[in-house]
Amino acid sequence: MPIRVPFNEALRSTLGAPTESKLLDSSPRSRVWWVRLADGRPVVVKQMTDSGDTGADADARFARELAGLRLAGRASGRDAVAPAVLGADPAARMVVLEYLDDLGETADWLPAYAESLARLHALTGPADAGALPVASGPTAADAESFLALARALDVPVPAAVTGELAGLLERLDPTPHHALLHGDPCPGNDLRTAEGVRFVDFERASLGNGLVELAYFRIGFPTCWCALSVTAAPLAEVEDVYRSTWRGLTGTDVPGDLADACAGWLIQGDALVQRAHRGTVDQLARIPAEDFEWGYVSARERLVHRLGVVAGMTRDHDHLHSLGRLSSALADRLLDRWPALRPLPRPDARPWF
Repeated sequence: MPIRVPFNEALRSTLGAPTESKLLDSSPRSRVWWVRLADGRPVVVKQMTDSGDTGADADARFARELAGLRLAGRASGRDAVAPAVLGADPAARMVVLEYLDDLGETADWLPAYAESLARLHALTGPADAGALPVASGPTAADAESFLALARALDVPVPAAVTGELAGLLERLDPTPHHALLHGDPCPGNDLRTAEGVRFVDFERASLGNGLVELAYFRIGFPTCWCALSVTAAPLAEVEDVYRSTWRGLTGTDVPGDLADACAGWLIQGDALVQRAHRGTVDQLARIPAEDFEWGYVSARERLVHRLGVVAGMTRDHDHLHSLGRLSSALADRLLDRWPALRPLPRPDARPWF
């Protein structure tokens, strides 16, 4: 029997009663419906569930989702970056969103994606502190796990690397930054509409430095099942689109160092596995003994890509030169030991839907 859309009296009063509904595919952590209202309007309804969580965790995810969507709603019309919030029922952890026609797979989607990402990040500032949690990032435990991986693979660690990682963690402190971060800006968490890219699924939204999500293009979409490799001219174009959009909206250059942001993703073992497995074990410690897949790409393949990116970005870097040398040596060791590891696919190599 289909699960009934749980509209309360307040939603029925403001939006009207559902007359038709269809349960859509979603993660086990939520239910999503396409709904037609009494006035004929289609809407989308999303409800957080307790699956795999305590009730408090589900409440927190709903609060983040609603706060993120409402902050994203500051941009509207052709400048919108997310569907509009039409109503919400916090007691049921449910939000009603405008329905947007998704074009699905589109050619050359990356520039529009980068523009919308910059627009999203630019919507908030210091006055919004506290509206969302501060973004999380790599920790001292992540840095030590990365060094332990090098030792386990018998790769010599340059003496300066420990100090470089300590400095990296300080520079990546998100506290001074207040960009509206999506938290999981992956293909599949976006709608490609006739008016531009619109993001959905804000349950990991936070405030921090937009560079950590601009880094997705280089580092291979680290929180996504569909890891991708964007290189050469397409990479230069999307980064230019992002930076020019940010500059046009804020009047300032994007703060921080993109190499730092990429290095931060490299040392986070939890960025090798899907959300349900994060925070459970040291994922980097698993690499010497086993490979493990997420989507169609293995953890070792993701790691080799990230190592190569960081090595390439830090050859002449003032603060990460030794980390770059270590990254290059680690990539070589992984490829020597497991020569069948594949490069990440390009964005145009296969459909994502």
